[in-house]
Amino acid sequence: MYQPYFSADDCDIEAFKALLAQQTRAGDVPFASEIIANVPIYEVAALDLTGPERPALMAEWARVMLRGAGAIVLRGAYAQTRVLDEATEIYTAIIAEEKAQGGSSADHFAAGTNDRVWNSLQKLCLADADVFARYFGNLAIDAASEAWLGPNYQMTAQVNLVYPGGAAQQAHRDYHLGFQTAEVSAAYPAHVHDLSPVMTLQGAVAHCDMPVESGPTKLLPFSQAYRAGYAAYRLPEFAEYFDAHCVQVPLKKGDALFFSPALFHAAGANSTADVERMANLMQVGSAMGRTLENVDRLAMCKALYPVLSGTPVTPQVRAAVACAAEGYSFPTNLDRDPPVGGLVPQTQAALFLGALETGMPQSDLFAALDAQAARKRA
Repeated sequence: MYQPYFSADDCDIEAFKALLAQQTRAGDVPFASEIIANVPIYEVAALDLTGPERPALMAEWARVMLRGAGAIVLRGAYAQTRVLDEATEIYTAIIAEEKAQGGSSADHFAAGTNDRVWNSLQKLCLADADVFARYFGNLAIDAASEAWLGPNYQMTAQVNLVYPGGAAQQAHRDYHLGFQTAEVSAAYPAHVHDLSPVMTLQGAVAHCDMPVESGPTKLLPFSQAYRAGYAAYRLPEFAEYFDAHCVQVPLKKGDALFFSPALFHAAGANSTADVERMANLMQVGSAMGRTLENVDRLAMCKALYPVLSGTPVTPQVRAAVACAAEGYSFPTNLDRDPPVGGLVPQTQAALFLGALETGMPQSDLFAALDAQAARKRA
């Protein structure tokens, strides 16, 4: 039967419970090293992220996001955590600076003791492009992002720092429709509810060890597959079920968690006396969608090119460029920026990588980037 829209009246808690009665079995996730509370755990050091196993691995992750538990943990996504410490130092300084300037750090889904760095992606790149290149030149993050969104994904990130005593979030779904009010969400057709989760990927990099008592993300496995979920998560019976049945996976510094934005989830309460829980949250967008934040990618490219110029264009370099440069051709002004030599105009990322590969002088690339940006203006 065709379902044109979803509202609170379409939400059935018993059908929801039946959907969540599934189990993740080892045969469903052959690349996983273990399964904790239905969430598959992957040891990054044991994975082939650049060779012939990569397509099968990414296909497994996509199945988990779509029809499985909805979340994966990548153990040791950062084998060397020094770069996390360097980034933490920069983010801590940014937090202090923004507080001194009277900035706000409001949370979408919680009130409590925390700090935020909005657009931590751009701010890290402009503060220290070398740290950015090593932080985001990460093959595990690149593979997870591409597994769900395909190539040319758009990275955004936001640091969340929760101090001891910090409150838990309310259960929710995330960007796009998850950020809308119930009334606005209900105005979108049901097929848009199906589309929204495949336009973004939610992720978090642990900048410190996160035992359960520090409040790592609470997850409700398989809930992303409930089609009416954007209408359901605010309802008391669904929130109560979440609180009673959600799971938490402890993380170590350098681990990464990725999950479907449609998964019912919430940051946990920090009940420790001494753990300042810092995570860099990632809202990765499809090239065909819109990212969470406006990012000055032209400025980021100009900051990053001097760091990468003269180095081999390795997979790590390509991953860093993917997070800094615009990988999609549109929107643009086709009068000034026609698709010469192909179906679409050259992307900023392609221009940047071509400059690296040919050893283009910095001044020439900067002029080319400026000219490309001018062509795209309305």
